[in-house]
Parts: sequence; C-alpha cells; structure tokens
Amino acid sequence: MDTQQLALVFPGQGSQKVGMLAELGESFSIIKDTFTEASDALGYDMWDLIQHGEQAQLNLTETTQPVLLTSSVAVWRLWSAQGGLLPSLLAGHSLGEFSALVCAGSLGFADAVRLVRARGQFMQTAVPLGEGAMAAVLGLDDTKIVEICAEAAAGNGVVEAVNFNSPGQVVIAGQVAAVDKAIELLKAAGAKRAMPLPVSAPFHTSLMRPAGEKLAQALADISVQKPNIPVVHNVHGKTESDPEVIKALLVEQIYSAVKWVDCVETMVAAGITTTIECGPGKVLSGLNKRINKSLNCFNIESPESFAETLASTK
Repeated sequence: MDTQQLALVFPGQGSQKVGMLAELGESFSIIKDTFTEASDALGYDMWDLIQHGEQAQLNLTETTQPVLLTSSVAVWRLWSAQGGLLPSLLAGHSLGEFSALVCAGSLGFADAVRLVRARGQFMQTAVPLGEGAMAAVLGLDDTKIVEICAEAAAGNGVVEAVNFNSPGQVVIAGQVAAVDKAIELLKAAGAKRAMPLPVSAPFHTSLMRPAGEKLAQALADISVQKPNIPVVHNVHGKTESDPEVIKALLVEQIYSAVKWVDCVETMVAAGITTTIECGPGKVLSGLNKRINKSLNCFNIESPESFAETLASTK
C-alpha cells in the first residue's frame, strides 16, 4: 500500500491492563529496551509494574499515562525497526497525542515520560477526589447532549461533553451532582445508555484549567520540535507544525473536549484508508470503524497482531 494511505493512532487512558505487551516484550528486545529507557527516566521498573503489579496501581492516572505512552512508543519503534510502512499522519486520543508527538520526533521520549507523569498528577489534583465524575452516553445526537449538559449545569455545577468518540458515543464529565442530573435528563431524552465511568477526575472539562496552567509551566522548560510526520490534534482536528502552537494545544487539550470524530474525518479527507493502533487494546480501532466504515483498522499488541498488520500493509 501507499504511505499516503496509512495513519498510526495511539490510545489514551483506559487501555492499560496488567500483563499487557507481555508476549511482544518476550519476542522483541526493542519493547523491553524502551521500557528500560522510561524506567530510567522515572526511577522505577515500569516493565515489572505492568507485568506483575496491581491493576489499581496501573489505574492511577500518574502511572497510567507514562505506562501507556511507553507502550505506544515501544510498538512504534518495533514497527519502524521491522520495516513497517512510514505513516503519512499520526493521531492520539487525549494522552495518546503525546505518544504521537514522540513518534513524530516533536517531543523527546524521556521528556515526554516525565511530562505525562506530571500531567497525570496535575489532572488528579485539579479536583478533589470524590468531587468529579465522568459518564458515557450512547445513542443520542451530539448537539442534544451539549444542550442537556447546559441544562443540567444550571444550579448543579459544571458538566460538559468532553469526548466526541464516535457517532452516538459521547463522554460527559464534571462535578458529581451535575453529572448525575445530566444522566437523569439524558435518559429521559432517549439516550440508550448513560452510565458512570470508573474514573477519578473530570478530565477535559473547564475544571482542569488549574492542571493546564501547571502543564504550561512544565512545558516551558521542554524542547518541542516541528513534527517529522504531521499529528492531528484533539482540540480542533487539524495538524500543526509550529512548536509553540503545539505547546499551546497540549495545554488547551487538558481542559477541552477530545474531538476524535473530527480527527478521524480529517485523516480520511487526507486520503487515509488504514489505521494502525499502537499499544494495548482495540478501543480506537473500534471507534475509527464506527466513524468511517470504509477504514481498514489494525492494532498491534501481540506478536500475532504485529505479524498480521505488517503483512496486510506491505
């Protein structure tokens, strides 16, 4: 196939699980070597944690973010080393955008690992534990969900649509009372499902602005380069080449909605026919297929899926 038709995509929080990439790590030394590099940057054995640690530890935002970024970069390095086709576009969901920027040569790997650990800490502490909530909404029009969030927010606090994941699948987040009210109103409006998610903070809401301010300070000391491969950004679904604008988008992303539908539609409009999800799980592959049924969607998380993807994209 042609480079112009391929995009690589990188998952966000929720894809982590104990034992992930185990077989890939045993089969290809580049996987474990990448984890060693990240472990040196953070001061603990990350590979040991994901293979033998507790799921609860993995689910802590400040752990999840560096673990997933490292997993994605490890798979990207394997893909590149084994002669995988160079993609013409990259994109990542939320945290995955940082993975995409590392793979594009825009962010240094060690810098990014430390940065996303800090990002996780900033996001977790922006809203006191127990005060924030998120919920998935299925089977309702995006515009209707936005309207209902505005209605539920009146007198109840903040609730906003924060992830536009695929047609008919939107995540909302905010303060507990407002999210609860929104769930009630969304069900009454005909949503197929409106269910709370097991997440400890209201990510991508305006409540995350304090985290954005801290991230901006952390980014001030980090070198960002023009990407070698264009990255489609969550905030507006477009690519950007100016390093200072990229920094600003990473800050804005923390308190803005993830417009994943827009990101995928941008890729398709640019001629992308195939996406490869680098890292554990198949969340993005499922979303991408729902956004555009004509897309060929692969994922790499095991030796088998790697071999299949490599063979299918020659």
